[in-house]
Amino acid sequence: MAVKYKIKKGDNVKIIAGDDKGKTAKVTQVLAKEGKVICEGIKVAKKAVKPSDKYQNGGFINKEMPIDISNVAKVEG
Repeated sequence: MAVKYKIKKGDNVKIIAGDDKGKTAKVTQVLAKEGKVICEGIKVAKKAVKPSDKYQNGGFINKEMPIDISNVAKVEG
């Protein structure tokens, strides 16, 4: 059974550890089983993609990667 967290999708959070420390962002997804969250514009990685229906030419895309839930703090207001 997954642990229940106080942070939910749509909450504003402040990053308290990592490369993006001090930034505030909105939570787009909570991965409860892994204990991670995905935030807008935080921990962006460049990923190589092969050509497909979604990406006609392939190349590189910017993708937001999960950050551990212990490295974010909920911001009130």
